[in-house]
Amino acid sequence: MRKWDSILLAVTLSVSALSACTTSAPTDTAATGESPAATGVASRLDTIIQRGKLICGVEGTISGFSFVDSSGKYSGLDVDVCRAIAAAVFATSEDIDSKIEYRNLDSTARFPALASGEVDVLSRNTTWTSSRDATGGNGFDFAPTIFYDGQGILVTKASGITDLKGLQGKAVCVETGTTTELNLASRTKEIGVTVNEVKFQDSNASIAAFQEGRCEAFTSDRSQLAAKRTALPNPDDAVLIDAVLSKEPLGPVTVNNDSKWSDVVRFTVYALIQAEEFGITQANVAEKLKDPNPDIQNFLGVQGELGAQFGLANDYVVKVIEAVGNYGEVYERNVGEGSDLKIGRGPNKLWTDGGLMYSPPFR
Repeated sequence: MRKWDSILLAVTLSVSALSACTTSAPTDTAATGESPAATGVASRLDTIIQRGKLICGVEGTISGFSFVDSSGKYSGLDVDVCRAIAAAVFATSEDIDSKIEYRNLDSTARFPALASGEVDVLSRNTTWTSSRDATGGNGFDFAPTIFYDGQGILVTKASGITDLKGLQGKAVCVETGTTTELNLASRTKEIGVTVNEVKFQDSNASIAAFQEGRCEAFTSDRSQLAAKRTALPNPDDAVLIDAVLSKEPLGPVTVNNDSKWSDVVRFTVYALIQAEEFGITQANVAEKLKDPNPDIQNFLGVQGELGAQFGLANDYVVKVIEAVGNYGEVYERNVGEGSDLKIGRGPNKLWTDGGLMYSPPFR
């Protein structure tokens, strides 16, 4: 019996030691599928607040969405989403860019940068797809769509191309590592057309090759093509053909399994949409604080604990609107009639106007 007692004791000690090592080691929440709250690991929100800055991954070269000028100033719809998130997190609307570090990321670098924690959030014309969202794929969380788009084809007028069949045997510039690349292959295969794909790491290289005549066509999101077209020496020499190759719901992205942080991003975007529905603007938000409508009082933090539910100030929505305005203002300023792009709202109208922009109730 002494022999078995000794063996049992050795096994017990080994298991105890292994358990001790396991509980003291850092927990990989991505591997376990557990949220930071469940494992005791700090949320990305806590990290951002402690750091004092939001690190936002953007594209940096697309006019209207994210563009940095020669002075280093960022602008665009995606950039304003970064600003809105920072305003929510830091409960301020003043000098908001001092609270943000922008990182320019090409299409192949964006997801590794997010997964590794190099950036806190992507706000970079990124399409929401099943494989990017699924835990068996990349395993990211997508916030609400901020721009409903579709893939298009930009061609030179001189090429004579008017439809997808006209691409037969032609060179097509495309950014690698994107849904654009996959959609082009699917649509051309579907109609029996063979094209010569000329692949580039970023959109600047693609449009430069198109401009130099190395490609007869350039494919990307229609909004991006409209932005790149305005930068050509002779924009009227290029035209978008009447074809939409795909659905491209574009929006911010966070890492998976951190609901505290993803909820902040999600309900910041929803706040922009709901503010437009309530008629709350950058100019009238202070006056709206006196509105007797209980739903608006709750939304603006005059009463209730809306912000506290997300670990934010109760009036975080006020700071967001003070910083960037409502969704309609952000849209019109950057890509709508108040911009060089002049892209109509289309599906990006509020649901009350026949569009797809819809926020759940803030209750």
